[in-house]
Amino acid sequence: MSRYLVTGGAGYVGGVVTAHLLAAGHGVTVLDDLSTGFREGVPAGAEFIEGSIRDAGKWLDPSYAGVLHFAASSQVGESVVNPEKYWRNNVGGTTELLTAMRDAGVRTLVFSSTAAVYGEPETTPITEDARTAPTSPYGASKLAVDHMITGECAAHGLAAVSLRYFNVAGAHGEQGERHDPESHLIPLVLQVALGRREAIHVFGEDYPTPDGTCVRDYIHVDDLAEAHLLALDAATGGEHLICNLGNGNGFSVREVIETARSVTGHPIPEVAAERRGGDPAVLVASAERARARLGWNPSRADLAGIIADAWEFARREQQRKDAPTP
Repeated sequence: MSRYLVTGGAGYVGGVVTAHLLAAGHGVTVLDDLSTGFREGVPAGAEFIEGSIRDAGKWLDPSYAGVLHFAASSQVGESVVNPEKYWRNNVGGTTELLTAMRDAGVRTLVFSSTAAVYGEPETTPITEDARTAPTSPYGASKLAVDHMITGECAAHGLAAVSLRYFNVAGAHGEQGERHDPESHLIPLVLQVALGRREAIHVFGEDYPTPDGTCVRDYIHVDDLAEAHLLALDAATGGEHLICNLGNGNGFSVREVIETARSVTGHPIPEVAAERRGGDPAVLVASAERARARLGWNPSRADLAGIIADAWEFARREQQRKDAPTP
C-alpha cells in the first residue's frame, strides 16, 4: 500500500478522507495548523504534524505517493470582508505546496475544490464546462488554484484531479461538521433540534423553485471520500482532470427542514428572512464525468440518511460538551 500526505486532515472532509485511506490500508500523514481543524478529528492510525502547508517541504520526500490537499480558508462571507486572507492562504499556500511537491518528486495531487467557482449558474445541472464566474474571493481563490494546477501539470508532468464539491453533509463515525462559526444548513438545523438555537432562518421564500426556497445538491461525506480514493487511481501524469461531485438532484431548504423534523422528532421552528445576496435559486451538479472517469457511484443519496448520520454525530458531540470535566 502507499503513503499519502493529507493537508488539512484535522478538518471535516480531510478527516473523513483520512479515515477512508487508513481503512484501505494506506499510510497517512496529516499536516494541519489547527486554525480551523481539531486534533481529535485526526483518525487514530494517522501520523500528525502540526504545521503550515507553506512548510510542507520540511516533511515531503519521495516516499509519499501523493498529496490530498484540503487546507484552505473556506468561509464565503469572511472572504468578502477579508479577501487578502484567502489569497494568502489558499493561493499563496498552495503555491508553496506545489513547489515542495516538485522539489520532493511527489507527482500526484488530489485537490479539494468547490462549486463556488461557478458563481450564478446559467443552466443546471452544472457541468465542468460551465462558465466559471465566482461571486466571492473564496471561490475566486479556488479557481486560481485550479489554474495553477493546470499549469503545473502541463509544465512539470503533475498528475492532478480537482474535485469540485457541492454541499457536503452527513458524518463518518467520530468525524462530522464542527465549523465555528457554522454556516451550513444541515448542522444549523440540527443545532435548533438540540436547543442550541431558537430557530432556523430561511433566507428567501420567493425563489422560482417548487416551494420558493433555494435548492441545493447534498452529497454524503462518505461518498465524497470514496471519490478521492478513486481520483488517486485515475490521476494521469501531465493531465489536470476536473470533476464535479454531487448527487445530480437537489433538495430545497424547506425539504431539509421537514426531513430533519422527521429524523430528530423535534419541531425546529423557522423564521422567514430576506434573501441573501449571491444565493442562486438552484445549484445542482452533473457528476457524469466523475462517474465515467473515476468510476464513482454515490450510494448514500437519501436525504433522511444523510441527516440521520449528521444527527447522530451532533448528539454525540453535544453529550461530550455537556459531560462534567473530570
